[in-house]
Amino acid sequence: MIETADLTALLDRLRSTPAMRSKQAIQQPAGVIGSPKQTLSREQLYALPGDDTAAIATGDHFQLLAIEGMLPAFVEKAPWFAGWSAVMANVSDITAMGGRATAVVNAYWHHDNAAAQQVLAGIRAACEAYGLLLAGGHTSLAAGNRAALAVAITGIAQKLLSTLHVAPGQVIAMAVDLEGHWHADSTYWKAFEGVPAERLRSKLEVLPRLAEAGLLQAAKDISNAGVLGSLLMLLETTGCGTTIDLAALPCPEDADLARWLQVFPSYGFLLTLQERDWAQVQAAFAVEGVRCERIAQVNSSGVLNVRFGEQHGEFWNLREQPFTGFSYPHLDLTPLNLDQQEY
Repeated sequence: MIETADLTALLDRLRSTPAMRSKQAIQQPAGVIGSPKQTLSREQLYALPGDDTAAIATGDHFQLLAIEGMLPAFVEKAPWFAGWSAVMANVSDITAMGGRATAVVNAYWHHDNAAAQQVLAGIRAACEAYGLLLAGGHTSLAAGNRAALAVAITGIAQKLLSTLHVAPGQVIAMAVDLEGHWHADSTYWKAFEGVPAERLRSKLEVLPRLAEAGLLQAAKDISNAGVLGSLLMLLETTGCGTTIDLAALPCPEDADLARWLQVFPSYGFLLTLQERDWAQVQAAFAVEGVRCERIAQVNSSGVLNVRFGEQHGEFWNLREQPFTGFSYPHLDLTPLNLDQQEY
């Protein structure tokens, strides 16, 4: 259970975290590649930034493509874990699109041969755990290099989940694997250590299976921007809003609210779905030991409001202040009939 907090002070603190500022830096590339002047089809929009991956229509399915860059300090301090995390974050992005990951490539720079070997060992271990092909990459190993790592991934989705599908009236749910623990004093919640590979894959399979059954509309993996920042990214593409009930969040027992709202879980997703499908969706996650709770409902306000008991506050107004800048409200985003998707 989350303990009571001063909501106004908490929201002020969360708006200015380094992770939230880093997401706002995305506005720079958004201004260059995320503002199409012409009217685009929904199929063309799927390939543009705004979702967790690009989705390129290919026959009767979508080819998914994404990339993750690791902070140099992280690569330097924890090379094996950085390699693992780069793959795991990419896998979450593919899963959030209703897809299944297929292969990764990497690019790394380092000055220390032993540490570089640890980076690659972490990448390989994650690929083996998640059943991915490690297809190659780019290596730069020289004395003057700063430690750096990027990993790109491909995947396939038969029925796509996309933030372009977010629309007023949909239920917002949070699914998170609580069978884990904090990594040191960070906001990273690890739920993969000691877990057999087949269990890791089985938990991920829930999302594409629900997507293919037409039971989910959109998903966003909970990233380093935490619950509220990730929720903003879920809503921003179509300019929607919501009021989130913090008391409804699935969380560990005796969780610290400020820390949990900043959580970057190894398995955590925000989802949108139709009210009629809620019971089936929650049950599907429960079978895999994953907590899934409804936390809000999408509205047309463009504002992310927060409720905690009797306290209420505004966290972000997307109509007054963009977050990442990837928003397409001026385009025709009439909701699809997701029971009969045609691409």
